[in-house]
This record gives sequence, C-alpha cells and structure tokens, in this order.
Amino acid sequence: MQTLPLISSHLLDQYPAVRFAFSTRSGGISPEPLGMNLSFRVGDESRNVVENRRRFFSHLGFAPEEAAFPVQCHSNRAVVVSRPGSYEACDALLTNTPHIPLAVSVADCLPLFLFDQRNHAVAAIHAGWRGTVASITAEAVRIMVGEWGSGPSDLIAYLGPGADVCCYEIGPDVADLFEPDLVEHREGKQFLNLKKANVRQLKLSGLKEGNIEVCQSCTICQPDLFHSFRREKERSGRMMGVIVLA
Repeated sequence: MQTLPLISSHLLDQYPAVRFAFSTRSGGISPEPLGMNLSFRVGDESRNVVENRRRFFSHLGFAPEEAAFPVQCHSNRAVVVSRPGSYEACDALLTNTPHIPLAVSVADCLPLFLFDQRNHAVAAIHAGWRGTVASITAEAVRIMVGEWGSGPSDLIAYLGPGADVCCYEIGPDVADLFEPDLVEHREGKQFLNLKKANVRQLKLSGLKEGNIEVCQSCTICQPDLFHSFRREKERSGRMMGVIVLA
C-alpha cells in the first residue's frame, strides 16, 4: 500500500474501537495545485477524485462507497445515519453503526470529531464560522446524549487542522457575532479563534478538558501541507477527515 501523509489523533489512536484519519494535500494524482483533492465540487476531473478517495479510504480499510458524506451548507443541522450515502443539507453526521465511515470535507473550516468511548458512537462535524455561531458542535453533542445516552464526560473530541487565529481574518460584521475574547485585534484587523470557540462549546456541553485534543496546524499558513480556500480561492482542493467504528 502506498504511504500517504496523513494527520492522526493521539487521543483517538488510543481506542481500538475507532479509526480516524485526516488527509493532507499530498499523495494524490490530481494536477497541482489540487494534488490530493477529495472533492468532486472544485473542478477536478472525476476520475482523479475517485482515485484519490480510493487511496485515502484504503488506509482505513474501507472503500469510499461504504462511507457517509454530508452535503455541507454551513448550518447547525446534524443527522443520525445508519447506512452509507450522501446526506443533503447538513454539517454533521452521527452513527453508532460499525463500519460506516463518517466524512467531512474542509479547506479552512474546522473539522471536528467525537467518539463516545462507553456507548461506541461517533460524529463528524464541519464547523465554519457560520456553523459555529449556530452551535453545530453543541448540537452534535446534544444529539449523542439524546440518541444513545452518551455522557459528555465519556466523549473524546479531536479538532483537526483549520484556519487559526494567526491568519483567519474576519470583518467587523462577523466579529460582532462572537464573544470578544474569541477575536484578536492586530494592526487594525480582526482575527477569529475558531478552534477556541468550538472548544468552548464542547466544555459548556460537559466534555472534560483532558478529553479534547486540538491540532495546532493552521491550513492558511502551511501551504506545503494543506489546501486553503482563503489562500488559493477557486484553485483550492479539499482535505477530508473520516472517523469510523471499527
């Protein structure tokens, strides 16, 4: 099997019941700058995306056809699934069914993953600033509690690579939607700490600080490793994060 440069989670890797992987921009067959692009919606040739997805999912021991994909729309809609396929107009998928990889696609928005270590359920969340304002992360936790009796203190969370406060510039209209300590002011500009905002939602939902892992990578200022829509606009590919009950 070809080795792909993937991002893993120290916390999630400790649990044999769950598998997780997050792609980078490297290891694919798409022409640059797309590289390891995993989205059909950015103008890439379909055959390239099919092969890129095959390579990525094979590292988890699955085929892309076995996965569930949200058609992301920057909402707070979270859907419980029990079979593979495409799910319209949502930004989080949840399941307690084994062998259904849950995927989210990103290129600056925050990918966030939850694992209930007691009841064996998982969630994959796409959290941009709009979804964060609408509390998509808290909504996913709420559904896990309601559907499977998940105890928030049993949940493990991983926040993957995304636009970080070092680079994530926003306008005053967006800044006004967030608590002041989530926005940094530098040289007359405003920068959003999207990761801190979602960690706050997790803690307020009852998760333990020690059960939350935050990737420190910023997609905007690491062009060799990540796609970034903020940096590359329409020339940007998409990474993908996947979590699955083994």
